[in-house]
Amino acid sequence: MSTSDDDGENGLGGSDLFKEPDGFYEPEKQPTFASHRLTRGDELTLRLVGHNPLWGHHLWNAGRTLATYLEDNAATLVESKCVLELGAGAGLPSIICAMLGAKQVIVTDYPDADLIENLQYNIDHSSQLPQPRNIIANGFLWGADTMPLIARLPDNIESFDLLILADLLFNHSEHAKLLATVQKTLGRETGAQALVFFTPYRPWLLQKDLAFFDLARTGGLEVDKMFEHVMEKVMFEEDPGDELLRRTVFGYRLTWPKS
Repeated sequence: MSTSDDDGENGLGGSDLFKEPDGFYEPEKQPTFASHRLTRGDELTLRLVGHNPLWGHHLWNAGRTLATYLEDNAATLVESKCVLELGAGAGLPSIICAMLGAKQVIVTDYPDADLIENLQYNIDHSSQLPQPRNIIANGFLWGADTMPLIARLPDNIESFDLLILADLLFNHSEHAKLLATVQKTLGRETGAQALVFFTPYRPWLLQKDLAFFDLARTGGLEVDKMFEHVMEKVMFEEDPGDELLRRTVFGYRLTWPKS
């Protein structure tokens, strides 16, 4: 009995048995680039990951709007401050802070290799940043131990003057962990604040977005709505729901009560 069909090229032992047909897998999406023009006129180009389940492949409206807000208020919010950004994506607001005189910026996102490598790429390729660099990319999981972040601050500094949260509130299941991180890192000195900017891309879930602020109040923080800006167009034209809400960026400030 011949065994050629069992062991040979055309049998079950053939090298092509488990080979997927051409086109079976979608090609890996390549990184893209997005630009942001500063109020002062120069342009910043950032690389976005090709695709990511955590949505790091977009430059979000809240991030753009918050970057402009920080630029316009750099003298009071940014200069000589220690800054922490959570869920940073491409890191636009953080890079703006580093450009505009922050003492130290820690820019973080979920500890996914592609996301953190992309943040580091944007830092390395932003020619407008000062030398030596005053910005560090770091993976961070909300709710985790914050001491590794504190350890990256200059000596004798144990909290942040400014926290940046841009378009994070859609992740409703993570609100408690996000708030825990804010509570552990936000300084109690006068002027320390967390800026929370977001757009209700799913307008029918707006109340669930806003529930974060109820949680913050329960956790001892003061909450102030201090900003509202309507973009010229929606970010995702095919999405359902109230178009005006999907074009609006809301800005809130979290602070510790004055002692």
